[in-house]
Amino acid sequence: MKMFLLLLCVQTSHSSPISSPAQGFLEQYGYLYKDNETYRTAEVKTAIREFQWLSWLPVTGRLDAATLEKMTSPRCGVTDAGSFDAWQDRINGIFTGRHGQHLRKKRYTQLGEKWQKKQLSYRIMNWPRSLSAGQVRLAVSAAFQLWSNVSGLQFLELHQGPADIRLAFYEGEHNDGAGNAFDGPGGALAHAFFPFRGEAHFDMSERWTLSGHKGHNLFLVMAHEIGHTLGLVHSPDRHALMSPYYKKMSSNAVLSWDDITAVQQLYGKPPGDTVQQLAGRAFRWTIQDWQISQDPRESSLTPNYCHGFFDAITMDENGAVLVFQGCRFWSVCNGSVSDPRPLQTRWPQLSVTIEAAAFNPLDRKLYFFKGRRMWRYSGSNLDPGFPKRSSALGLPKHLDCAFFYQPLGQLVLFKGSRYFILNPWSLSMELYYPRPLRDWKGVPRGVNGALTRPDGTLYFFKEQQYWRLDTGKLRITAAGLWAESLQWIGCQKTPSLQDNEL
Repeated sequence: MKMFLLLLCVQTSHSSPISSPAQGFLEQYGYLYKDNETYRTAEVKTAIREFQWLSWLPVTGRLDAATLEKMTSPRCGVTDAGSFDAWQDRINGIFTGRHGQHLRKKRYTQLGEKWQKKQLSYRIMNWPRSLSAGQVRLAVSAAFQLWSNVSGLQFLELHQGPADIRLAFYEGEHNDGAGNAFDGPGGALAHAFFPFRGEAHFDMSERWTLSGHKGHNLFLVMAHEIGHTLGLVHSPDRHALMSPYYKKMSSNAVLSWDDITAVQQLYGKPPGDTVQQLAGRAFRWTIQDWQISQDPRESSLTPNYCHGFFDAITMDENGAVLVFQGCRFWSVCNGSVSDPRPLQTRWPQLSVTIEAAAFNPLDRKLYFFKGRRMWRYSGSNLDPGFPKRSSALGLPKHLDCAFFYQPLGQLVLFKGSRYFILNPWSLSMELYYPRPLRDWKGVPRGVNGALTRPDGTLYFFKEQQYWRLDTGKLRITAAGLWAESLQWIGCQKTPSLQDNEL
């Protein structure tokens, strides 16, 4: 029981200091906090050990850095109660020589707790701000197809009326009980109910995406929660889609052997015993082709990025603002927005998606960052020797944002709680860096873009908000919603509103 209370605390907190979630959990249930690593009761140590075991961490019973980091990782909000028994059975089987016997015991909720039919209907009740209805429908359809390809199940989407499975996005408490309330970005991203309630709920405030590193991939989270609505509990396989911690998109098959065996035990094999696996690479290309050809929002008066988030923003050598989202980009000049175009039509050999971009007006080159690599372009031409590995330059992977900082005449890169200074001439990191992000007072952690305007004013973006930094005064002088307040970003149908001066 103590372990499950600890998991509840993990699900409803997303800050890293030991005072939360760890100390808060101890105080709430009457335990005494002693120091950063040890506690006065054996019960708490046991709970921590169990959490570490379930999370594939070294079992120490101490709240070490790895355990605290895992506590803050985005995870499914469904309880691990049934999973814990199943995982114990598996471990016992290994040590008693019964490995393989009753291996699937309790991999679903209860005996007989499954749908008593193999043709199920589903309905999408709403969608998040960061994705259009068409994008959500595509992710949901692919997620259901993932399960029907490997089992005897078939699914049909309904647009009105009652359905077997209902999918909805909510914020905060939504009549599921206080323990299931969504807590904003981070923590539990979603939860679902087993048959026969057949509902899956997703946190509206999260940044949902279908491509790229930033945000949470709706397809993977959706497929995981659909597994719960079919009756599956969490898997002991850390590489399984049904792991408590959401799987990352890769080029490999999305479902593991453990996932397939679990659903087939409930609903049998597909007709003709033909199992068709979907690889992450296939889904990514499907998303790319769909986004380029038919986004329902492209018929609106404002571009798609205005309705949600973007991955990066910068300027080009002609002074146009470049906005990047997924595999596409827009060019904004004097408030006029171009049609969306694939990145590689303008920058050949660039990655399909990017995470950060920066234009250096001193060498008039564009720098792009994605994963472990950096590209540099002169106009539309990739410079010789690029892309380069970030590690060879002393830089981290998966940057939050990059921008040219006029007072230094160099590139600044944000990653988590630190920032780096990249010398564009020597392509090396400056000495005494990285430094803490708190040097940039008023700038939040996790910004997804930054841009220096021609007058030297620096703008930071996080989700739908912006902050304007006066580089002379070194302080934030304005903040607000960028789609409403910044005309030059291309989202306004009417003359811009004035910045909200601080």
